[in-house]
Amino acid sequence: MTSANFVMGDTLWSSFLLALILGFLFGISFGMIEYYLENRIFRRKSLGRVMIFKAILSFIVSLILFYIIRYVLFEKLIAPMVDLSNIKVDEESWKYIFYLFLLHTFFMNIIISFINQMNKKFGPGILLPLLLGKYRSPKEEERVFMFMDLQSSTSIAENLGHIKYSAFIQESFMDINDVVPKFRAEIYQYVGDEIVISWALSEGLKDLSCIAFYFACEAQFNKRASAYQNEYGTVPKFKAGVHLGKVTAVEIGEIKRDIAYHGDTLNTTARIQSVCNDYGKYLLASKELIDFAKITAKYDVASIGKIQLKGKRNLVDIMSVEEK
Repeated sequence: MTSANFVMGDTLWSSFLLALILGFLFGISFGMIEYYLENRIFRRKSLGRVMIFKAILSFIVSLILFYIIRYVLFEKLIAPMVDLSNIKVDEESWKYIFYLFLLHTFFMNIIISFINQMNKKFGPGILLPLLLGKYRSPKEEERVFMFMDLQSSTSIAENLGHIKYSAFIQESFMDINDVVPKFRAEIYQYVGDEIVISWALSEGLKDLSCIAFYFACEAQFNKRASAYQNEYGTVPKFKAGVHLGKVTAVEIGEIKRDIAYHGDTLNTTARIQSVCNDYGKYLLASKELIDFAKITAKYDVASIGKIQLKGKRNLVDIMSVEEK
């Protein structure tokens, strides 16, 4: 092998190494920036503005990192320590590395933005099963469901008017969304002023997430109580019903696809939530879930009794749950 081949191989290796370092630093820095922006700034921005801003930001970050790599890491640190006499890293090589990295950044931003938007559309953990066709045929699963409905929604809507009421609901759901990842929950549906939360059975019962989630939402609302009072004159309060059982999961729709759950478990959960006002309680759960989760050591649990829920043939044993 000629010396020219060695030089070419060293040049390619150095180019690859620099691109790898640049990509790693870009991924770390841009990932942290994007996480902060998504949670603090982008929440109320349109998708088009977000994508344009991210494109500009990624270009700026690329320029800064490339400058750091070339003029700080390479020329100030690596060059004095390593014999680079056989490695040809001239102006053309730097241009090649820079354009290659910009191309890589462009396509990676498109892919990452697509994945993020799909996760927002279907919820975390749903995109991969959809791509793999897991739910093309009905699958039976055991899950925990919670139906959360805004308390006194009719009177709040009358006081605020429909535009401001919609903003109130939007902000309430945003606060609930902030809590969702901490408790490994999945948002199944938004229905008017109601939100349906779901867990795989193991996730919902782990650390009593399906119960702790509700009180964490209450804490989030209380933390922002002054902001709600100043803007809307009231603080959101949700009533909720929670239950567990078997459901059938299946992919539905062609023009608009989604994963739907069917079964008596959802109907029972919805009916449990619907009787919260009747008993003056904010969180009701089936005795089946209480016994299965063994939550009595951590929460105050009281029996409501066996109730004839609407549409149910058999009586359902209901329990109220409160923080100690």
